[in-house]
Amino acid sequence: MNSPKVTLDQWRALIAVIDYGGFAQAAKKLNRSQSSVSHAVNKLQDLLDFKILHIQGRKAVLSDAGLILLERARQLLNDACAIEQQALHLGQGWEAEIRLAVETAFPTHVLMEALKAFEPISNKTRIRLQEVVLSGAEEVLLEGKTDLLISPYVPQGFLGEELIQVKFTAVAHPGHRLFKLGHKLNTYDLSREIQVVVSDSGSKGINTGWLSDSQRWAVNSLESARKIISSGLGFAWLPVSEIKQQLNDNELKALPLSEGASYTAVLYLVYPDLSRVGPATKQLAEILKSVSV
Repeated sequence: MNSPKVTLDQWRALIAVIDYGGFAQAAKKLNRSQSSVSHAVNKLQDLLDFKILHIQGRKAVLSDAGLILLERARQLLNDACAIEQQALHLGQGWEAEIRLAVETAFPTHVLMEALKAFEPISNKTRIRLQEVVLSGAEEVLLEGKTDLLISPYVPQGFLGEELIQVKFTAVAHPGHRLFKLGHKLNTYDLSREIQVVVSDSGSKGINTGWLSDSQRWAVNSLESARKIISSGLGFAWLPVSEIKQQLNDNELKALPLSEGASYTAVLYLVYPDLSRVGPATKQLAEILKSVSV
């Protein structure tokens, strides 16, 4: 059997250069020196005996042949990681750790119920929990940073299933001037006020704010949005499951919109690769499905 000339490390360096836009950015992401990344990519091209990259301005760009090889290289790295993961599963029985990424709108009480149910049977498997918003969900999948994901959509090329429906409603502090207008609110009324939105945690920066930039305040979490709205600043569409206490305590109040006062979003349970999911992750997934009904 012939041994490959190019190493996994060299393919990894090439992928990072393309994904992150250059040698300096790739070096930062890989926690390596720029010279080592450059050497790895140059060595790869020497071994293949043709140029994969060319420099356009300050950016490294793939040739047409390089584009084909890049996709094969991604699969090669994924397969190598899968072999190592499978060996870990076989050696330990259960995974040592589950990386769980959860869309921030997923009801907290449901998540806590699932984790409490999992703990007695976890066999000391650790949970590494990460909150994501919008395209941040897709990014953790593509970057291989999650074993199980609760996402607002199923990214192309992945498997997932509907997990739960989350109701959002427009709210503000009861003392907000919108409640003093004395009529069903319309788009004109809202356009004169500040809307608070939770920022996309991914690099795509998907914008879900209804208002223009000048009238929109962006925060990093639902908790921050809730605190701002409860203080009397602005309005927002927030998950009803996360603001029940504030609604009961009259810290927040549903806005009387003429239309669009509430909407329902679907969240999905998504697997990076179902064929490679370990037994602990499968068990946690089943628990999440059972408590989300």
